[in-house]
Formats: sequence, structure tokens, C-alpha cells
Amino acid sequence: MLACLLLLSTLVRAQADLYNTGTLYVSGSGDILYINGGLTNTSTGAFTNNGNLYVLQNITNGQAAMSAGTGTLYLNGSIAQLVGGTQPFRTFNLITNNAAGITLNTNLSVSGSHTFTSGLITTSATPNYLIYEAGATYTGAADGRHVNGWVKKLGNTSFDFPVGNGTWLRNAQISGLTGMSEFNAKHQVSTPNTLNVASPIVGVDQNEYWNIDRVSGGDAVITLNWNNAKIAFPPWPVPEIRVVRFAGGLWTSQGGSATGNITSVGIATSNVVSSFGMFTFGSQDFFVPLRFLHFTAQRKQGLSQLDWTTSRELNTDHFEVERSDDGFNFRKIGSVNALNRQSNNAYQYNDRLPLNGTAWYRIKSVDRDGSYNYSIVAVVSDRGATDGLYVINNPVYNNIYVSATGNYAGVYEYVLYNAGGQLMQKGTINANGGGIVTIPLKTGTLAGTYVLDMRNSMHRLTQKIAVR
Repeated sequence: MLACLLLLSTLVRAQADLYNTGTLYVSGSGDILYINGGLTNTSTGAFTNNGNLYVLQNITNGQAAMSAGTGTLYLNGSIAQLVGGTQPFRTFNLITNNAAGITLNTNLSVSGSHTFTSGLITTSATPNYLIYEAGATYTGAADGRHVNGWVKKLGNTSFDFPVGNGTWLRNAQISGLTGMSEFNAKHQVSTPNTLNVASPIVGVDQNEYWNIDRVSGGDAVITLNWNNAKIAFPPWPVPEIRVVRFAGGLWTSQGGSATGNITSVGIATSNVVSSFGMFTFGSQDFFVPLRFLHFTAQRKQGLSQLDWTTSRELNTDHFEVERSDDGFNFRKIGSVNALNRQSNNAYQYNDRLPLNGTAWYRIKSVDRDGSYNYSIVAVVSDRGATDGLYVINNPVYNNIYVSATGNYAGVYEYVLYNAGGQLMQKGTINANGGGIVTIPLKTGTLAGTYVLDMRNSMHRLTQKIAVR
């Protein structure tokens, strides 16, 4: 004869395990069944929870086709808990509040809402799943309270899988489902076969990936997120980042686009995907370090104004402004903090104690790890107020700087001879009036005496220069 327990607006506190072989029915939303040990629901049991079920230790279920009821299951023990047995355990609502963690050795199914309050849910390697039925939702997932293992979702609505690696929440989303579907997802570390890529992908994130498997149903859009503070992310240009899938032995672009900042957080969303498996981030371009797009210096009344523009800043700490009185020896005169944006960044610095005569400026970009690189050199001169064509720096180092002001502006052909009369280089420069034009010396130009000859139909300059 089967045992039957019917609870009507009562509070029952069991001091040990509860073993059900008959009918166990928690009647209504005001009823509470508090089990101070574990719950075993055998294959002959018939358990329905329409109230509030608190279990402080393990759950074992053998009942096939168990009803989810309309109640709430509280897994709120103080020691690690297991959910096991030969059959899935079903509940309408679920609240997980166990800092010591909960392990699923059988499926745990939620039909209503799930609240993550404390602790991880770890699924077995069999695998077993935390199942969200069609229409089920969750709240509260975060670092330290998520699923370290497999999550299953049924239905046709968008869903953000609350998966992670046991330390960090690393959720992945499906959206745009084209029909009733069943999907499984798990977060993984150490991406395999990262050198096997299909064009136009040139690089794959080595540090994490997601298994997103479709059991049945329609197509979907995949959205992944990166968080550089949690798991290191490659220094790629954001516009080139794509969701990639491992297919036919190669990581293959799934199209779409990405937004965010590679030094902090961002997301990548695929186009509609019809085949599933392993997903991670890929890039269509290798990262190009900071670029100086533009650098100018101009003399204004009482100061020298420096303007420069950069792009693709990554971990740039600051810029140092350096000045020279001979174009060879530079020293720091100021500093500007970096904006650290991948888009174009504009900077300005005013040298309020400018040198008389000619001054050379350059910008030193300093990264957070101490590495650095330089801009081109920009030159200003007080002589710009007088019309003329002349070489600013003599002796010269790496570059010859020529000023053409007033009516001396124009296009010039130039030649450079060594002391023996041998032609070393030639070219054309555009002296645009009031500006300073740079003639870079060819790599390997030796120190010594040279003759520079510049001419056009109106003007000519021939000058002996010394190269350091």
C-alpha cells in the first residue's frame, strides 16, 4: 500500500532524510515542506510540489515523467549538494542558494523562473543539464553563481546561456530562432586548432570558446562577449572581429560584426547560423599598433603649437613631447595623457617657452608596459616671417629641412651630390609656402660633406651641407 502525504497550509520540518515511495503532494503556494536532510523520490513515488520545497542536502529521483507542479524548489544547503537518480528532477521555480555548490548527476528541469542567489551549479561529464523549458527564465547569474557545465534551452525565444568556467560568468546568446528548438551550450577554455583558419580569418582567440549545439529546431544568431579583465582577449581591430565556427577542420567566419573596446569589453554577433558546434572569436586582420596619422608644429605669437592625431591606441599610457635645437639631440619638455581609443584621437600641446630660431619637435608614444615609438619630426622656425628659400638645419641628421616662404613657394626638383660629385639622390618636393618641407636622406647615407641643389623656373638654391 502506497504512503500518501498531503500538506494543506502547514509547515513540516523533517529532521532527517525524506524517502518517498508513494504520493507526496505539497498542495498550495502557502505550504512549506522543509527537509533538513536529503530527498529520495523512488520509481514508485509520485511527487508534486505546488508550494515551497526546501532541501538542505541531496535529491535523488527515480520517478519517470515527474510533474513540475507550480511551486518552488529551494536548494539552500550549507554543504555541497547533489541532484541525482535515474530520472530528471522537475520543478516550476528554482532558487539556488548554496555557496558550497550544487552538482547535477541527473537533469534538473525548470519550467518557470530560476534565481541564482549563491554558489555554482556544476553538471556532470555524462553530460547532464540544467534545463530551461520553453518560456523559462532566470535572474542573478554572475561571477561565482552560474553553470559550470551544460545548459539546455527549449523554445523559440532568445536566450542567454548562464554558463562560465567556475570563476567567471561567460554567457553566450542565441536569438532570431526560426522555430521551436532545443539547444545545448557550455563554456570551454583553451581553444583547439587555432592555427587552422579559413580565409578571410587570420587569427582565432586561443583562450576560450563555446560549444553551442542544436539538438533540433531552426536557425539562430550567435552573440558572444569578451571581457579582457576576466579572460585575456587578443589585440585585434574591433571592425575586423567576427564570430567563427569550427567546421571541416577550420575556424570559419560566421559573418556579422563586433562592437566594444578590446582593452575592456565588447560583443560579436554572427549572421544567421544554420550549422552549430564550437564557436569563438576570430579576426580578419592582425592588429596594427598605434599609428601617428598626422603631426604638425607651427609658430604662433609667444608659443609653438603642436597638433597630432593617432588611431588604434591600445594600452597607450601617455605621450611625451620632445624638443631639439639641432635636430639631433632631443629632450622631454612635456607630457599628455592618452585617450586610448581605437578611433582617431586628436591631441594638442603648446610649448610656451619656445626656442628662438629653429626648433625640432617629435612625439614619443609610451605604452603601459614601457614600450614606445616615435612620430615623425616637425620643425618650426622664426625665419618664416621673411620671404626666402633656405635649409633650416646644417649640419643635418636623417632629414634635410627646407623652408620656402612667400613668393618662393612652389614645386622644386632637387639633387644631392657627395664631395666627389657623385649623385646620391634626387627627387621633387612641394614647398607650399610658409611651411617646412622634409627631404629624408636615404638609408645608409654616410657622414660627410654634400651639396644640395634645388631649382624651379623661378628660383634656385645651391648649398653645401654637412651630414652627421
